[in-house]
Amino acid sequence: MKDTQNQFKKVIEQCAEIFTKKMMDYGVAWRIMRTTSVTDQIYIKANRIRSLQTKTERLVNEGVEPEFIGIINYSAMAIIQLRLGVVDKPDLEPQKAAELYLGVLQEAFDLMQCKNHDYDEAWRSMRVSSMTDLILMKLLRIKEIEDHNGKTIISEGLDANYFDIINYAVFCMILLSEQSELI
Repeated sequence: MKDTQNQFKKVIEQCAEIFTKKMMDYGVAWRIMRTTSVTDQIYIKANRIRSLQTKTERLVNEGVEPEFIGIINYSAMAIIQLRLGVVDKPDLEPQKAAELYLGVLQEAFDLMQCKNHDYDEAWRSMRVSSMTDLILMKLLRIKEIEDHNGKTIISEGLDANYFDIINYAVFCMILLSEQSELI
């Protein structure tokens, strides 16, 4: 059996490093984004991944890994936005933003452990393209919930969908890493 916990943590460390470096460049400008805008940003990244998975020619020389990292980071930002609300100007110190970000990723890790136990790591038998489709489906669900002002009748809320997106994107990164090790 693979060491999912350590692989997951390794991906999260990579994402956190990029999140931190981008905060050094841009500060916490993302705090002004409405969650609908964050959702659209995630959608663009997921759609690009799907496009790259289906096209034979790439005109921009970037792989899918940076897009999955972006999906993870923007999903964490979306959860923070849901919890704190949107502001008109950045209101967090970078250290506080990093703490919130790492807290969200820890929650995603904890959720992954529970679901991974119950599902017996079924994701390891999935294709990255299938998980990409699941991410896109979750985003369409999120958009629908957002269009209903966050209200659901029976379904999980926005945050649960963002957490699932984080975990699927991490799983994709793990599988891509394992595939590159085979080459």
